[in-house]
Amino acid sequence: MQIRRVAVVGTGYVGLTTGACLASLGHRVVCADTDRNKVERLSRGQVDILEPRLPELVREGLDSGRLEFVQDTRAAVADADVVFLCLPTPMGVGGAADLAAVEAVADEIRTDLPHGSVVVNKSTVPVGTAERVAALLDRPDVTVVSNPEFLREGYAVRDFLNPDRIVVGAADRDAARRVADLYAGLDAPLVLTDAAGAELAKYAANFFLAMKLSFANNLATLCEHFGAEVDDVLAGIGHDPRIGSAFLKPGPGWGGSCLPKDTHALLTICQESGVEFPLLRATIETNVEHQRLLVERVVAGCTPGDGSLHGVRLAVLGLAFKAGTSDLRDSPALAIARLLKERGAELHAYDPALSETRPDLSDLLTIADTPEEALRGARACLVLTEWPEFRDLDWEHLAGLLETPVVYDFRNLLDPDELRRAGLTCEGIGRTPAMAR
Repeated sequence: MQIRRVAVVGTGYVGLTTGACLASLGHRVVCADTDRNKVERLSRGQVDILEPRLPELVREGLDSGRLEFVQDTRAAVADADVVFLCLPTPMGVGGAADLAAVEAVADEIRTDLPHGSVVVNKSTVPVGTAERVAALLDRPDVTVVSNPEFLREGYAVRDFLNPDRIVVGAADRDAARRVADLYAGLDAPLVLTDAAGAELAKYAANFFLAMKLSFANNLATLCEHFGAEVDDVLAGIGHDPRIGSAFLKPGPGWGGSCLPKDTHALLTICQESGVEFPLLRATIETNVEHQRLLVERVVAGCTPGDGSLHGVRLAVLGLAFKAGTSDLRDSPALAIARLLKERGAELHAYDPALSETRPDLSDLLTIADTPEEALRGARACLVLTEWPEFRDLDWEHLAGLLETPVVYDFRNLLDPDELRRAGLTCEGIGRTPAMAR
C-alpha cells in the first residue's frame, strides 16, 4: 500500500472516523475544522463523540504523528494527495440537501489544492454534486471523486475498518483507483462506478433501510389487528436470505442523522427530475402516521376520553435516536415527545447518554438524572430508545413510583412477563395480549 498524504475537512462523525481510521491504516492525515475549541480538544485526544474505539484511534494517531488537527483548512489541503470533504448536508428548504458547506469549502480551497490531487465527496450529496464541485474548483488538473460512507453510529469504526463494500465513483478511473487504494488491506468488495452511480447508491441504501423499518411498523399494526406476534412473523420472513432480518424491527419510527434527510432529499431529486417514486413517498408518510398512531394509543390509555393530556405527567426512557449514541438529530423519541407535548403532556425523560451533556430541551421536557426521578408520579412510562440497561432496571421498585402501572414499550425491549410479575402492564408494538401483558 502506498502511503498517502490525506486531508479531511470536517470532524463530525464521518470526518473524525475517516481521519482516525485512515491514520490507523498508515496514511498521514490532517483533519481541519473551523471550530477552534474542537480542534484544541481533539489535538489533546479529547473526543466528544460517543463512538466505541474512536477515542483510542485518535490517541494512537496523535502519538504516532500520523494524525493532526488544524483550524486552517487551506493549509491542511496544501500538500495533500487526497482531500476528503466530510461536511454536513442537512435537510434544507423543501427537503432538498443543503450543500452550502460543501460549496463554501470547495470555493475556499480551490487555489490551494496541489496539482494532480483528488477531492473526494464523502458527505451524502445529491446526484450531480461531483460535477458541481468540479465546476466550483475550476481546476482541470484536479479530479472530484464520490466515495460515500456507509457508517452506522455506534459502529462507525467497525464499519470503516470492516466494510461490507467500498463504493468509488468517478469518470477518471485512475483517480477512482487512487481513492480505492487508500483502503488497501481491508477485505471488502470494491464497486467502481461513475460519480452519479456512487451518489445515488448512498441515497438508495438509506431509502431501502427506511422502507424496511416502515414495513416492519406497518406489519406490527397488522399483527395487532389479527392477534399475531410480530416478532414471530418477522422471524418467519427474516430467515429468508432474499429478505434478511436487518432493519426488520418495529419501533417508534425511524430517525437519526441520515434516514430522514436522505429520504427527503431523494424525494426532492425525484420531484425535480419528474420521476415518480410512490414507494419512497409512502415510506416517509408511513413513518409519520405510525408515530401519530402510537401517540393516540398513549392518549387513549391516559385520558378519560377528551383527547387532551393537559396536566398529565409522562415518563420517557430514552431520547437518543438509537442506543449507543448521544445523537438527538431527528430522533423518533423526540418526535413522539413533541406530539405528546402538543396534547398537553408534562414530560420527564431519562437517557444514560445525556446525563453529562445535558442538552437544552427545556421547551419540550425535563431531563432527569435517574430513571426513578423520571418515573416518580408519572401516569405512564414510555420506552423510546433501546438502551440495554433499561432491561436491568428494578421494575418492581419503579412500579411503585408510577401513578398507574403502565409501560408503553415502543421498542419491544422489555420482558413482558417480568414486568407483569412486577405489577406492571406492558404494551408493546405488534404483540398479542398474551405476550404484552
